[in-house]
Amino acid sequence: MIEEQDTRILAHLQKDGRATNQQLADEVGMSTSACWRRVRALEESGVIQGYAALVAREQAGFTMSAILHVSLERHDAKFVDEFVARVTTRREVLECFATTGDADYHLRVVVQDMTAYNRFLDEFMFRIPGIRYVRSNVVLKEIKTGVALPF
Repeated sequence: MIEEQDTRILAHLQKDGRATNQQLADEVGMSTSACWRRVRALEESGVIQGYAALVAREQAGFTMSAILHVSLERHDAKFVDEFVARVTTRREVLECFATTGDADYHLRVVVQDMTAYNRFLDEFMFRIPGIRYVRSNVVLKEIKTGVALPF
């Protein structure tokens, strides 16, 4: 169970992952040494998995984003394992979720443009054995995106 002090630390780090330990301690009302110990404990326990820069997708040249709905022919371990192994290696796939409903998986994919998207489908997705269908929803506008948990 995460304690209240930890949630304050996590909430602040989600807003500013570059904060110094002193800034973080001041923000959450702790001594610097206690704050440092708590952050290290959160890292070692795997609650904090890493630190990253948030990059503006379109400004970085990735002008197309799509949500793919993927259904497998069979749910044999062989097909599932191969699908998961292949999808997790592709940089274009930012997220992959095993889901209930009509599709077995939902993927969020980003690419430079429609040509790159067609290439991704033709050279990668359509060559994975055991896929029944891939349906695409092209993202027209991002209304809300984020990675921060609601502490």
